[in-house]
Amino acid sequence: MSATSLPTYLPRVEVLNPFSGSIVGNVPNDNEKTTRAALEAAVRGFEVSRRLPRHQRAAILERAASIIEGQKDEYARLITHESGKVLKASRKEVARCVNTLRISAEEAKRLAGEVIPFDSYVGSESRTGFFTREPIGVVVAITPFNDPLNLVAHKLGPVIAAGNSVVLKLSDLAPLSGLRLVHALLEAGLPRDIVTVVTGKGDVVGPLLVSSPCVRLVSFTGGFKTAHAIKREMGLARISMDLGGNGAVIVLDDCDIDDAVEAISSGAFWAAGQNCIGVQRVYAQNRVFARFLEALAQKANALIVGDPLDEKTDVGPMITVAAAERAEEWIGQAVELGARIVAGGTRKGSILSPTVMADVPDTAMLACEEAFAPVVFVNRISSLEEGVMKANATPYGIHAAIFTGSLESALAAADLLEAGGVMINDSTDFRHDAMPFGGVKAGSLGREGVRFAIEEMTQPKVVCIKRRIRNDVALANT
Repeated sequence: MSATSLPTYLPRVEVLNPFSGSIVGNVPNDNEKTTRAALEAAVRGFEVSRRLPRHQRAAILERAASIIEGQKDEYARLITHESGKVLKASRKEVARCVNTLRISAEEAKRLAGEVIPFDSYVGSESRTGFFTREPIGVVVAITPFNDPLNLVAHKLGPVIAAGNSVVLKLSDLAPLSGLRLVHALLEAGLPRDIVTVVTGKGDVVGPLLVSSPCVRLVSFTGGFKTAHAIKREMGLARISMDLGGNGAVIVLDDCDIDDAVEAISSGAFWAAGQNCIGVQRVYAQNRVFARFLEALAQKANALIVGDPLDEKTDVGPMITVAAAERAEEWIGQAVELGARIVAGGTRKGSILSPTVMADVPDTAMLACEEAFAPVVFVNRISSLEEGVMKANATPYGIHAAIFTGSLESALAAADLLEAGGVMINDSTDFRHDAMPFGGVKAGSLGREGVRFAIEEMTQPKVVCIKRRIRNDVALANT
């Protein structure tokens, strides 16, 4: 089913503004029949997509990027309305989406294989050949609410660049930005059925999508509970998962404290903390602990909290009241275990004030699970070694970071931190859309980042040519 022909006869799912509770829009609540139709359309779409010349795939992605760039204000406001992101964060997301599509266009032209040195093996002197990277087929892409535009672009850009087709399952909490992106691709000339869209409740359509025998890859970004459900339901397909984290930062006493406070504050409270690579845990060395904690608390207290459509607002609502209530409960549990609140800690509806805590025990939920909320804690450490041990003491590891003036300490941390990415003198939430992105341990399976997602979405095909006359014989006869 094409995004431009979404069925009007289906029951609808209302999309609510997280700040006001007002209805932003609605989308079809897809069922078994429409989901199977979307999969069938994707099978047809793959036959079209695999035959598109690379220059045509690239041109479509470039045109779509330009369309979105020309409507950037409308896209930003839509993101804010449906996800609660403040406008400055939504504008950045639109810019990143444009960049992601343009990187995908570039990679569509670069997708290539290698020459294989068959004559490196005795007996294969008469053979020559190469391998190419071929599209794998139908991809199921499941996206979350927290980056409702750019994380969709991170699925669709590589799918199109690689010559695949996709059934896109959008978050029922924030599907409108992703739908608008699909329309931009169609307007840019993408043939119908290369991208089909399914909306509504994941527990209804999800099992049908991930268990379908026509699906060759499931690409999922979201939480662990859903990830486990997908693994239980999946058929014989590849899987790529970007899951949760609880980003740890080590602050050593030789760092620039002002830079560290600025970066860590942004990393902890950007998008109301609803970021899998946001800063959640800080381990500050003894000599700078008190100074750093005080400065971070002052920074948190100075942030403007409220209506995300107000240009002055720094922190808006969480996606639902229930999400904010859960974070509030975790704060309370940490306090009961001996932690203290240094800033924030209050909730009004879906808005949780930017919260800084200290002395959080290792057994608290905030220390060992993903908060996905505007909450960060600072604990004291005596050394780099202790900081690394604390940072690694969870099952998650997407990004970690260290602030230090010592190159030796920075490189030691880069070696020892168990994470898919180590940021030096920067927040854990830094991400360039072209870099490999993913975690270790329970953080993810596979990698995103355009080029690396394309590798997940393609497979090598070997072409071997046996020549009649071996090269060495031919040379001997000349």
